[in-house]
Amino acid sequence: MKLEKLLSRVNYSVVCGETDIEISDVIYDSRRVCPGCVFVCLIGANTDGHQYAKGAIEAGAAAVVISEDIELSGAAVIKVKDTRKALAFLSAEFFGNPADTLKTIGITGTKGKTTTACMIRSILEKGGIKTGVIGTLGILIGDKIIKTANTTPESYEIQKAMRQMIDEGCQCAVMEASSLGLKWHRTDGFIFDYGLFTNFSHDHIGGVEHADMEEYAACKAMLFRQCETGIFNVDDPACERMLENHSCRVETFGFSEQAQLRGAGEHLISRAGYLGVSFTMSGTLNMTADVAIPGTFNVYNALAAAAVCRHFGVSQQQIFDGLNEVRVKGRVEPVAMPGNFTLLIDYAHNAVSMENILTTLREYHPKRLITMFGAGGNRPRDRRFEMGEISGRLSNLSVITEDNSRMENVMDIIEDIKTGLARTKGAYVVVPDRSDAIRYCIENARDGDIIVLAGKGHEDYQDKNGVKTHYDEREVIAAVLKDMKKK
Repeated sequence: MKLEKLLSRVNYSVVCGETDIEISDVIYDSRRVCPGCVFVCLIGANTDGHQYAKGAIEAGAAAVVISEDIELSGAAVIKVKDTRKALAFLSAEFFGNPADTLKTIGITGTKGKTTTACMIRSILEKGGIKTGVIGTLGILIGDKIIKTANTTPESYEIQKAMRQMIDEGCQCAVMEASSLGLKWHRTDGFIFDYGLFTNFSHDHIGGVEHADMEEYAACKAMLFRQCETGIFNVDDPACERMLENHSCRVETFGFSEQAQLRGAGEHLISRAGYLGVSFTMSGTLNMTADVAIPGTFNVYNALAAAAVCRHFGVSQQQIFDGLNEVRVKGRVEPVAMPGNFTLLIDYAHNAVSMENILTTLREYHPKRLITMFGAGGNRPRDRRFEMGEISGRLSNLSVITEDNSRMENVMDIIEDIKTGLARTKGAYVVVPDRSDAIRYCIENARDGDIIVLAGKGHEDYQDKNGVKTHYDEREVIAAVLKDMKKK
């Protein structure tokens, strides 16, 4: 593709060279420079791409995009105000502007983005609309999961993923639009068809993230100047802040009377292998829904998902089925068991997330709540004390094991967890090997128990002694059940 074509939606000046040249790829990582590419100099928290510009030219880059004045020769040099913003538009053009073909949905908020994205996908696919997802779990297309470094990847990866979605028959793309992704222009280069606001609370403040809560909120609000229709949780106190300077059509959901899609009558559902919540909707939809994820707070996520999916022509039955069968990998994810108990896999790996899930699960009044968990090595010891104390206080039994011990001794980490447990009267057992701990939980389960395997969630590896090896708890569970069948 010609450089001038790639730059067609970018404000730029030519420092030297010509734009009537063929470009082989758009590159922002100097280690991946290839002959004939355009190298975009991104300024990050720890490094500045401008310092690699000369080396990129020596490696064969045909053009370089800069935002700072530097002396370069041997390639076309293009100057822009913001190279991150330019990368988004260059990438969109390079991949043929895939958002023009797909229906796109962006989700922003402090909590609930991943769950809401999975709910939307579940509903739309019930309606025969193949849907890809970009977010915390990676890039999901059909049965494939492509790992990503960030909740919202760099714009090049987003555009590439959307092109791949089209190639594999997707009609819709759902994206978690994090505040940092919006701040760093990763979602630029196209307009979302729909933008969703879930909620807002304290997070991502300090360091290289956001200077304060005002900047954090301002970055989230950027989505609503980059979408055609914005759908807002009207009950959240930050809703008015999200609406400031918006340029989209506005729709609302929530429990309050002013919500266009209203939820009511929420109550918990509990049976072996199924923990969820039921509620009714009125307004733009009139129906009852059962959600296959525990916790009444998930009603808001379900309302958000239904509010956007109704625009896709899906039936109320398809909305019901999508919510009733939704699965979020590693987020209170149920695993089918032969007994009359419930086994869940969850990513909870710190005191706050552990307290949230265990408090939620206690609301279902299990005969016993059993929590299996470890703690990460080479991390602050206080986290281990806190996790031990939380589990000891809220679980009937804690099963202490390993979890990404990294370069630390597993037993040293377990001793720290026991220090926290000692602050409570909670019962516990120690099973250092994680696979053995899973086996212990399953073999000793009783009717009415809820067992949560905490810490790994969607991860498929174990980090031990500086080496990452494949490890998927679902595979371990399957092996345990297979062995039990033989006995």
